[in-house]
Amino acid sequence: MAFEAAHRLLTPGRRVLAAVSGGPDSVCLAHWLSVQARKKNLTVALVHVHHGLRGRAADADARFVERLGATLGLPVAVIRAPVRALAAKRGLGLEEAGRKERYRVLGERARRGRYTAVATGHQLDDQAETVLLHLLRGTSLEGLGGIPVRRPLRPGVELILPLLPLTRAEVRLYLERHGLDSREDKTNTDPKFTRNWVRREVLPLLEKRAPGVKDRLAAIAAKVRAATGRA
Repeated sequence: MAFEAAHRLLTPGRRVLAAVSGGPDSVCLAHWLSVQARKKNLTVALVHVHHGLRGRAADADARFVERLGATLGLPVAVIRAPVRALAAKRGLGLEEAGRKERYRVLGERARRGRYTAVATGHQLDDQAETVLLHLLRGTSLEGLGGIPVRRPLRPGVELILPLLPLTRAEVRLYLERHGLDSREDKTNTDPKFTRNWVRREVLPLLEKRAPGVKDRLAAIAAKVRAATGRA
């Protein structure tokens, strides 16, 4: 992928830890990285963070990721994170607590395993949603830059987003072409979470009235990052 090459996210021999929830984006990421591992002599492993919030469905997600890893020939670690207890302790919402703990766990796992990068499956639709959320909430110029292609996660470990130029539809097409299954998290449809409201109601409405708005939002983010020296 030209985008990855331009940003030199996967230099030959690199050790990469892929965050895999079991959703379409992360399954696409895992499969694509397994292909790149053979091409570029990468060391790739998968990690699934079990938040303990969705009972049997969450357990099924973890088992799915373990089977995916076995199919791709990649090692898998499942790490449990007590998100509900952490949210109560820190006075955070479940979504925010889960995000912070997930990145903490991923950074620590990477450090212990001597991985220099943690890859996530964020894509163009996520970028557009993020920029729009920042606009709705009020933001600085940095906020308009959205999600960076890469950023430090902890000393010696960076977070990389190799799928960022792909749309959600393109990710689905990739899965179809390669015969890959994925899991659906029902909380991603719950409108009580603002991002879900933006994803399911606001952006579709904007796309209907102004086709291509997601691409334009992502393009704005890229221009802001370039102007401010962010990746």
